[in-house]
Amino acid sequence: MKRFPIVLLFCAENGNKGKLGKAAYLEKWITTIAPLKAGETAYDVSFEWEEEEIGVPGGFLIKNNHHNEFFLKSLTLEDVPGEGRIHFPCNSWVYPAKNYTNDRVFFTNKSYLPHETPLPLVKYREKELVALRGNGQGELKEWDRVYDYACYNDLWDPDDDPNVESRLSLLMTLDIYVPRDERFSHLKLSDLLLNDLEAIVQIVKPELEDLCSGNGNEFDSFDDALTLYDGGVKLSGGPTLDNLWKNNPLDIINLKYPLPEVIRESRTAWRTDEEFAREMLAGLNPVIISLLQEFPPRSKLNAKVYGNQDSSISEEHIRHFLKGLTVAEAIKSNKLFILDHHDTVIPYLRRINDNTTSKTYATRTILYLQNDDTLKPMAIELSLPHPDGDQFGAINKVYTPPPADQKEGSLEEIIWQLAKAYVAVNDSVSHELITHFLHTHAVIEPFVIATNRQLSLIHPIYKLLHPHFRDTMSINAIARQILINGGGVVELAFYPAKYSMEFSSSLYKDWNFTEQALPQDLKKRGMAVPHPESKHGLRLLIKDYPYAIDGLDIWSVIRNWVSDYTSLYYKTDEAIRSDTELQMWWKELVEVGHGDKRDEPWWPKMENREELIESCTTMIWIASALHAATNFGQYTYSGYMPNRPTNSRRFMPVEGTAEFEELRENPDRAFMRTITAKLQTLLVISLIEVLSMHSSDEVYLGQRDTAEWTVDLEATAAFERFGKALAEVEERIVERNREEKLRNRHGPVKIPYTLLFPSSGAGMTGKGIPNSITI
Repeated sequence: MKRFPIVLLFCAENGNKGKLGKAAYLEKWITTIAPLKAGETAYDVSFEWEEEEIGVPGGFLIKNNHHNEFFLKSLTLEDVPGEGRIHFPCNSWVYPAKNYTNDRVFFTNKSYLPHETPLPLVKYREKELVALRGNGQGELKEWDRVYDYACYNDLWDPDDDPNVESRLSLLMTLDIYVPRDERFSHLKLSDLLLNDLEAIVQIVKPELEDLCSGNGNEFDSFDDALTLYDGGVKLSGGPTLDNLWKNNPLDIINLKYPLPEVIRESRTAWRTDEEFAREMLAGLNPVIISLLQEFPPRSKLNAKVYGNQDSSISEEHIRHFLKGLTVAEAIKSNKLFILDHHDTVIPYLRRINDNTTSKTYATRTILYLQNDDTLKPMAIELSLPHPDGDQFGAINKVYTPPPADQKEGSLEEIIWQLAKAYVAVNDSVSHELITHFLHTHAVIEPFVIATNRQLSLIHPIYKLLHPHFRDTMSINAIARQILINGGGVVELAFYPAKYSMEFSSSLYKDWNFTEQALPQDLKKRGMAVPHPESKHGLRLLIKDYPYAIDGLDIWSVIRNWVSDYTSLYYKTDEAIRSDTELQMWWKELVEVGHGDKRDEPWWPKMENREELIESCTTMIWIASALHAATNFGQYTYSGYMPNRPTNSRRFMPVEGTAEFEELRENPDRAFMRTITAKLQTLLVISLIEVLSMHSSDEVYLGQRDTAEWTVDLEATAAFERFGKALAEVEERIVERNREEKLRNRHGPVKIPYTLLFPSSGAGMTGKGIPNSITI
């Protein structure tokens, strides 16, 4: 039986259908070709036609008459008369023909705007998009190729609410519907998921719960926590564990974690005020700190609902840190900065503290910019809702650093360390639930869906954006089943607990697409001001701000590439407005994909080239550099939980209580019993070890998974310039990290800032910008 007929579609005028060639079939395997990757097989196919009669192939139809699906990587025609080589990049799973209404169609690697499409390809272009949109009905099956929208609605226990989706068993997690071409490759699965995430949740979590029951769920000291790296954690094995955990044949599994970089050079440097502040500029969450422009800080919460939420930090609290300046003078000189986790937390804090095991605060931290460009924390405010009701405002307590001549280990110094821990707890939650999940993983998924539904594979903007969407739907789907679902790892380990995803979702109301552009974000936070004569057109108010400095270099390189590429296809603004696919894409993205924000005035109108360039640059930035900067250093900084705890389980001890006496007599134990417990610590570091790794099939910014992604020579030349520009950025980052005067690039912990270094190898490297959100 001839199981795989292939029919060429020729670009010759013949009504709207195009001229179809004679069917050809896969022949014997090729034995004299360049080496293929493992698992790949090449076949010969011979086609015959008269070029003068029917034209040049612009696409092909293929039917799978076999009973199994196969992955079609590409088709290449050699020695085509008058054309030479014609390449069809496919990269798609083809299921048996019985599952499709129409034969699968693939196009050449040439880009066409809709109105420029050769007439014989127009109908096939339109039909392919219709197939990808589906009809919105019925349960989608594995072979369906439909991209559509649905809400993340498994935010708690589906057994208590029949209106939420059913949760799959862990062993069936990978069966959750994702368009087949969006699923992880077998290599990706073997590298990361089946060997790690499944094992963490299904095997390690129950084992750890048993191990950490009772008093075993506490670390008694910092040295006790270090045993995770020095000695490891032993778990009893079994047949299921053997199968999931890297096929280990032993009955005892030793979970020994690599030593996080934050404690590699020094076991105590993370506790310094300089490192505490430096990580606001060069750590996991460098997008929150902002210029303080009014004093005392004021709340933006509705006073009718929340009462007076303004800060109680006074000039008296910080006067002696200001080098003789008044607060007004310091503000005028751009010397004061704030890490503000107050307004985001207060609306949830009463429910969290009353209905979970967490006991924590909303926080504000005021910092002073010193002459060496390092930041000095001057005051930390811990806030709780008023016990008589939200409308009565907040109860605030302000803590300041001990005097410089204060003896190390003094009670004042111990209390200050605990105050910093409450700030770190808030920043960890802000990072994971807002900066990392909401502002990269969650917001980019509608862009993935809309692009596949409205832009043809031969649309130039599809070719520009598609590499930046790889694996994102797959990792998000798995996260919904294991990590962010009701009762999942996030709810178990982070202080909002069962309110985690509600908390994250509520902050979407403040999301603004245009402000995700790095220059706009820096200006909004007051970290930069316009300066046309400066590089990138901005002047940073903190000159040694590693995330911003490296990030602006990356942003500019991306923007130049997008500008060069789009200018090849859009010569005028009218070309933007008249592109029917582009306009439908943007309309659906705004009105459906991000439908809750559809009426926001800040959305670009997509009426000119500048709007297209800025929008595409922002999408690529979110999916690549922003995610990399906030993801691949997780183990570096959070692998040692005292540095970035995810929970606090006690309030600040009050003098005269047993907790206060414990803080005085055994401060390390009091500290460790305030922050994340042992079970949650082990779950978090097991998870972030996986999340911090690059897979062996990672494709980085400036790379493509195939050299023949386009036949347009000007586009490939522009892409080569893009790659060279990124290599130059790498060289500049290396040079900056060699400059000892740039103290924020290493800090007391001696970690060079490499989170925006474009390239990387596989594994946990602390550098590398993948094209897309792949983990």
